[in-house]
Amino acid sequence: MGIAADLLDGKIGAGARAITWLDDGDPRGAEVIKRIFPHTGRAHVIGITGPPGAGKSTLTDIIVAELRAREQRVGVVAIDPSSPFTGGAILGDRVRMARHTLDPGVFIRSIGTRGSAGGLSRSTHDACLVLDAMGFDAVIVETVGVGQDEIDVVNLAHTTIIVGVPGLGDEVQAVKAGILEAGEIFVVNKADREGYPATQRQFELMLHLREQSRPDETWRPPLLRAVANAGEGAVEIVDAIAAHRAHLDESGGFAQRSGLREREQVLALLRERLAREAIAHAGDSILAEVEARKLDPYSAIEKLTGQG
Repeated sequence: MGIAADLLDGKIGAGARAITWLDDGDPRGAEVIKRIFPHTGRAHVIGITGPPGAGKSTLTDIIVAELRAREQRVGVVAIDPSSPFTGGAILGDRVRMARHTLDPGVFIRSIGTRGSAGGLSRSTHDACLVLDAMGFDAVIVETVGVGQDEIDVVNLAHTTIIVGVPGLGDEVQAVKAGILEAGEIFVVNKADREGYPATQRQFELMLHLREQSRPDETWRPPLLRAVANAGEGAVEIVDAIAAHRAHLDESGGFAQRSGLREREQVLALLRERLAREAIAHAGDSILAEVEARKLDPYSAIEKLTGQG
């Protein structure tokens, strides 16, 4: 397939088309993945997550700039809330990162959540594979910021950055949904705001408790300060990203996380396909019985899977 070959040559147009196919569920997207998959597994996938209003997009922007200053090619998958009218991404993140659009070493793509509960759309994983195959050194996935469902990014990323911010009225916001347990790098953004010292102390306490509960953990997550809209903090964050990558390489964790990510994708695709086939076979009538309370959900599953 010509698109796959062009994509492996790093051609931006081919990558953009492949991601569009994957996002739309076009069968040609799956064919591209089949051809490029053996050439993936090299890019460092970095997840950036945190509550709405934490300044994740601005932080992503300065991280991209610092990675480019270190001569790394960077792909960005920005998860945007889906438009309620078209189902497509609202594209806010691409507007905020406009200064990178003419840089051939940066590829930015917004993808709509399309109602995905975990803040990551169905095609995000495959978009990361496309950017990996195109030769990008780092792929940043910036989540939509839906709070308690953000844990999904952990299954995708090698390194997860948790962003907090003073003034949201909840200084222990990072604890939600187990996010504290998942992050490898913690950043308090907008550190020039009133309330920063209190927020910093809360994060320090939570990280201390995490250290106490996980004494065998070999990576100690750093807690960093940033004022992204003033360009402050990028150097320290990218230094921490590099240190975590070195730690993963030394421990064998990089390949392990990559493998687990693909395993999870197989299971996700399997669940999606089996559910679709079961519903297509007899689902509407069975679901109608459940809606009418003539059939309970457990019995419905037994019928749909041929066990009842």
